[in-house]
Amino acid sequence: MRKPSRALTALLLVLLTACNRSQPNPAANPAGTSIGGADAALTQALKTYVVEFLRRNPTTNTYLGGSGLDASLKDVDGTLRDHSAAALQQEDAWLTSTRQTIEGISPEALTEVGRIDRSVALAQIAFMLRQHQVQRYQQRALDTYVVEPFRSLDWQLQGMTPGIAQTGEKSYGTAEEWQLVVSRLRAVPAFLARAQDQLRAGVAANNAPDPRMIQRDGLNSTTANASYFAETLPGLAADRISGPQRDQLLADVRQASSAAADAYRAMRTFVATTYFTGPDARTLKPAFVADRYAMGEAEYDWAIRNNFRLEKSAAQLYDEAWAIVEGTQREMTTVAREIGTSRKWPLPADAGGAVRAVFDQLSKEYPKSDVEMVAWYREAGVRLVEYGRRTGIFDVPADYKLDVVETPPPLQASIDGAAYYPAPPFRNSGVGRFYVTPTHNDIAALMGNNRASLADLAAHEGFPGHDWYYKVLTQFRDQVSPVRWLTPGAVEDSSAMWEDSMPSEGWGLYSEALMAEPQPGAPSGFYTPEERIYQLQGTLYRDLRVRIDTGIHTGRLTYDEAVTMFSEIVDFLPGSCAATAREGVGRSVGMRVGIGAAKRASCEAAERAIFRYSKWPTQAITYRLGKDQIFAMRAEAATLLGDRFSPKSFHLAFIRQGTIPSGYFRETLLRELQQAK
Repeated sequence: MRKPSRALTALLLVLLTACNRSQPNPAANPAGTSIGGADAALTQALKTYVVEFLRRNPTTNTYLGGSGLDASLKDVDGTLRDHSAAALQQEDAWLTSTRQTIEGISPEALTEVGRIDRSVALAQIAFMLRQHQVQRYQQRALDTYVVEPFRSLDWQLQGMTPGIAQTGEKSYGTAEEWQLVVSRLRAVPAFLARAQDQLRAGVAANNAPDPRMIQRDGLNSTTANASYFAETLPGLAADRISGPQRDQLLADVRQASSAAADAYRAMRTFVATTYFTGPDARTLKPAFVADRYAMGEAEYDWAIRNNFRLEKSAAQLYDEAWAIVEGTQREMTTVAREIGTSRKWPLPADAGGAVRAVFDQLSKEYPKSDVEMVAWYREAGVRLVEYGRRTGIFDVPADYKLDVVETPPPLQASIDGAAYYPAPPFRNSGVGRFYVTPTHNDIAALMGNNRASLADLAAHEGFPGHDWYYKVLTQFRDQVSPVRWLTPGAVEDSSAMWEDSMPSEGWGLYSEALMAEPQPGAPSGFYTPEERIYQLQGTLYRDLRVRIDTGIHTGRLTYDEAVTMFSEIVDFLPGSCAATAREGVGRSVGMRVGIGAAKRASCEAAERAIFRYSKWPTQAITYRLGKDQIFAMRAEAATLLGDRFSPKSFHLAFIRQGTIPSGYFRETLLRELQQAK
């Protein structure tokens, strides 16, 4: 992240004064006990915990910019996590000891903020211990092992120091930063070797990955990573390294990157020989054919209680979701009729047919290439920022801008459509990235990314969604306990806790809806009716995710049922996706467009979505549930404050709580708003 602009800093200081988190005071400590010593002890315990956590989790350290928090973490960016059995045993002993220390600090002797931080840390530790000792997930975390080295290096490159004018515009990174890249590259072969040891133990214990993960992450992503390390990274280094040590650094990068590529090729060979019947890797061995993705009801219920502080069970969420899905469908039908009338399009009588007909018409204005698609996303982002400035919904500094780039190949298997990765919050360097995944110029997929469809996703990933959220939150990093930034398990793969997803993805979906609300000078909100129907479609599939994620992980839905449900509900295209795949609908040259191709593209997108949900249990529910919590708190705050209620102050108060579920801080946030003057 670049150094905060003076305008943004000044704005946040003003708003902070309006809804300032109070310093420790007796009113926040009902027990009336001394709070100074307890809070000081907790602060020290949490700092020790966070620093050691980042030391043991180098990818998270890089993602968060740990060296900005503690200088001793600088060299950690030249390492990778040790997933060996011995290292995890030592880690569990450390986690157990840390838990005892934190539990020994009485919550009654803490401020409200301290009690929240204490609870957050204990939930994180409980998750990690359960993952290692109960789920033994390290034995089947194939996607974690495959993607972690790439992610760590990609975030490392994002956070590099920009070059100065004398070294050229493309120059990035000091010699010291590039030496850390070399060190991390040299760690890749040993990292993948330890991963293979864990996966062998999983095979012996009948604790193997799901067959889809074996195919896509074990074969496809290892191939993409080998190509990245063999070709892409050395090319980036040649473009970006400058200075008197350039030649030596570039030679070191090329040598270490070549060894990393060889290690990924060896990893692919390991996967092929371990899980498949032959080196061609076409047929899985019988022991690995069956589905293994389901988390199970007991584990799912434990996760939503511990990780998200939700009281409802998976069964309750599953049952409640359907009525919410149907309500959003009705809204879409209403908007579709309005569009049909205004455009004089004859629409079918049935609701689903009417919505589908509108989608078909709107899909005709589609980008003709991936390059044009990414450019259209940039244009949508610019319009959103201009809207924010014009309406005053947020005070947007003049130098604020949104960066949109194409998703790099190693991440394309796990990013379906788009995603956002923030700049390292503990540091003042680096830039957040709004990734858009290419369609490889597939016409049907490009039609799905038509002009009207882009605005809501740009609002979610860009402004006022993730990009704005993280840039604002980072201004308060000194006032937010570092424990609230952690991503236990992993940043983003099947090992992740997803604690941070409730507020951040909830905010992203809330931002989409916020852009539909009337504002001064914009009585219909930001969206055109054509963009509004796609915004509702985005709401619909987040609504449906709750039904699907709880369903597939508790045995209420099969994988194929979920794929068909997603296609039929989200895209309003009836018919079985399994049948579509068997028939090869839309694959002939003569059927590149039309309903056959649309169904084929829909089913392929649906299957990619279900694959993601299958390997990331509980993450998919965080969008709708997080959004609902924000709306509920906003409504409650408006009722409590009456004429004193300010949406801007509410939004700031929410963001500055950090990336933890609102179940931790709801009462505190409302009390702060009431006490603000």
